[in-house]
Amino acid sequence: MPDRLSALDASFLYLEDQTTPMHVGGIAVFRKPRTGFDYDGLVALIEQRLALVPRYRQKVVQVPGRLARPVWADDPDFDVTYHVRRSALPKPGSDEQLNDLAARLMSRPLDHTRPLWETYLVEGLERNRIAVITKTHHAMVDGIGAVELGQVILDVSATPRPPTENLWMPQPEPGVTQLVFDAVAEMVQRPGEVLENARSAALDAAATVQKVAEAVTGVVSAVKAAARPAPGSPLNVRISHQRRYATARTKLDDYRAIRKTHGGTVNDAVLATVSGALRTWLLSRGEAVNSYATIRALVPLSVRDTESENGIGSKVQAYLVDLPVGESNPVVRLHHISHAMRAHKESGQSVAADALVRVGGITPPTLHALGARVASSFSRRIFNVVVTNVPGPQVPLYAAGAKMIEMFPIVPLAKNQALSIGVTSYDGGVYFGLNADRDAMSDVDVVAGMVEESLEELVGTVATS
Repeated sequence: MPDRLSALDASFLYLEDQTTPMHVGGIAVFRKPRTGFDYDGLVALIEQRLALVPRYRQKVVQVPGRLARPVWADDPDFDVTYHVRRSALPKPGSDEQLNDLAARLMSRPLDHTRPLWETYLVEGLERNRIAVITKTHHAMVDGIGAVELGQVILDVSATPRPPTENLWMPQPEPGVTQLVFDAVAEMVQRPGEVLENARSAALDAAATVQKVAEAVTGVVSAVKAAARPAPGSPLNVRISHQRRYATARTKLDDYRAIRKTHGGTVNDAVLATVSGALRTWLLSRGEAVNSYATIRALVPLSVRDTESENGIGSKVQAYLVDLPVGESNPVVRLHHISHAMRAHKESGQSVAADALVRVGGITPPTLHALGARVASSFSRRIFNVVVTNVPGPQVPLYAAGAKMIEMFPIVPLAKNQALSIGVTSYDGGVYFGLNADRDAMSDVDVVAGMVEESLEELVGTVATS
């Protein structure tokens, strides 16, 4: 049987357009070693590890007439040097220049005639650093044993793992006759899909969105919150196809101190920090912010998968959280969020961060991709902003002997969503990546600075409590 895309994965392809490319990304910053981590070294490393992610050598093949969903097929012309590219900043390259490059790269859709990923080695960063920027299409991360390329090139020591067996012979690409025959055979077995595929072929947006909704676990939140539209916000506007990107750096110990003093979880403290930053941003724009004002965040969270061997799998559910941006007191904001998130914690389905990072095959790039998939699957009318927070390992990781010192997620925008916020903890740091529409949020770098200020405000309550 053909390796056919799921209804959800096919929908991401159907819904993609110039303003909403459906890929997730990230920036990993490394301390440059004396030798071994250059373009040729990165290409060789990725070639060695591709056997761990066979999907990365496959492309999407459409069925004639869209009689059925597309299939995955080996790319007989696969060229790793097409996907692994080289870039450089004018020395000494700044973090702002790196962010601008990432924004421009993420603005470009991936080539659908080739495997749906790209990796960029960026040289020229100041302070003896280099960076790797990744782009991976949503359809590549299917949530079932999901593994992302950015994680398989990393090792827990400066000595790389032994290379895996890398003898790869592509299977013949299915021809038109085979594609049609397989589609007709499946139509006979499942006639209900005929109408569904016809709708998708006609690009009936309503039918496609409905199909997505049926393919993903529903939003886990209060029915009342899900039933009413999200509040009006300057975060919800018509967007362009160009992006801006900014980053913020914070310390995990600060969030732990907040948790110890005020209760709740580290994730609650992160959301409270985001709430404070968005409050300050709204006020800086002259927006009317009364004491009851909220911004509704869609927060994808990892939950226990009862079907997995250890009860912890790559299963993500989305929670709606009303961020209390109208509240001026940072501690009260935190308590509001802790109360809203308590239902998830008490459900018994939440996965502790330390348990999550111990599970093989689940690391920040994969979980951010899964979270972005879930967020892209819901009506844009019920939330204002996406916030993904993924715990990462608290030990150093390496690629080809180079130590990774920072990692920033890049979460894609949905239609009419001007901002998405990705958060990753790694080796004592908590790193924010803010992806924004270039026209709607020219001040996204200001928001990033407000994130750090908002955390300082919360930390101040710890010192005085």
